[in-house]
Amino acid sequence: MQPRNMSMSGVVDLAAVKAAQEAKAKAEQTRAETARQGGAGAVSPADLVIDVDEAGFEREVLQRSAEVPVVIDFWAEWCQPCKQLSPVLERLAVEYDGRFLLAKIDVDANQMLMQQFGVQGIPAVFAVVAGQALPLFQGAASEGQIRQTLDQLVQVAEQRFGLTGLTVDADAGPGAPEAAEAEPVGPYDALLEAAVRALDAGDFGGAVQAYKNVLADDPGNSEARLGLAQAELLERVGGMDPQRVRGDAAASPKDAAAQIAAADLDLVGGHVEDAFGRLIDTVRITAGDDRDAVRVRLLELFEVVGPDDPRVAAARRALARALF
Repeated sequence: MQPRNMSMSGVVDLAAVKAAQEAKAKAEQTRAETARQGGAGAVSPADLVIDVDEAGFEREVLQRSAEVPVVIDFWAEWCQPCKQLSPVLERLAVEYDGRFLLAKIDVDANQMLMQQFGVQGIPAVFAVVAGQALPLFQGAASEGQIRQTLDQLVQVAEQRFGLTGLTVDADAGPGAPEAAEAEPVGPYDALLEAAVRALDAGDFGGAVQAYKNVLADDPGNSEARLGLAQAELLERVGGMDPQRVRGDAAASPKDAAAQIAAADLDLVGGHVEDAFGRLIDTVRITAGDDRDAVRVRLLELFEVVGPDDPRVAAARRALARALF
């Protein structure tokens, strides 16, 4: 599976345009001024992940992008896929040891920034390099794909703009010990950790099995149920040809299988309401086994997003109206 917009072509293109040259010159000027004032100094690992709002965006993102690539994670508390992606980005920010800075932006509290970046769905990840905004990817992605994108970002930032990142002092501040928290102590924590590692590695089948192992003993385990729904979704879309799937769905509105597949792609891409609306519309115009299959898939997607999400509550009401 290739996440949407998982491309660094925008970064490479910058080197060929005048804006890139101006950005590079500005970055060099900023670094020279910082060096003249005695340097930026070392930061702690905890300083590599920051929360940013509209008031601090220019200072924390635009200005700092002259010394280090800033990766922006657009997220929200109600977004279940964000809760899978954000911890991976935070861990990688520390692991990359200052080669990029992670800025987390809550879209509910910062609607203007969301609009300025043209964010259509979350999670959405962008980068700012020497003041230039670049889309990285939107929706779910495996850790391997994220690493590949970050490697390209870091390489281009260094080669094209001379950005070598921040100096990190592992002993500075409270950041370092957080990486070594207490070992899991719950009865199923080891299996749940194994499932998360499998997801990060792109082994969706392994993650599915690990979550099922937990649910076999503890059917009510909410973390395992959510993880299983997400892993099964990623496993389903892994072999899809997105262009073909969407073409089939557009050509056959009453084809339950085609609409189900397209809804899976919608959700993985972060388009939650589109996925729900597609399946509810299909429920209205189908009958029998086809209708039931669509209804069941919609309930599965509710599990992926999470029962507390307001869009799930609204979709449940719409589904009830469509059924009755």
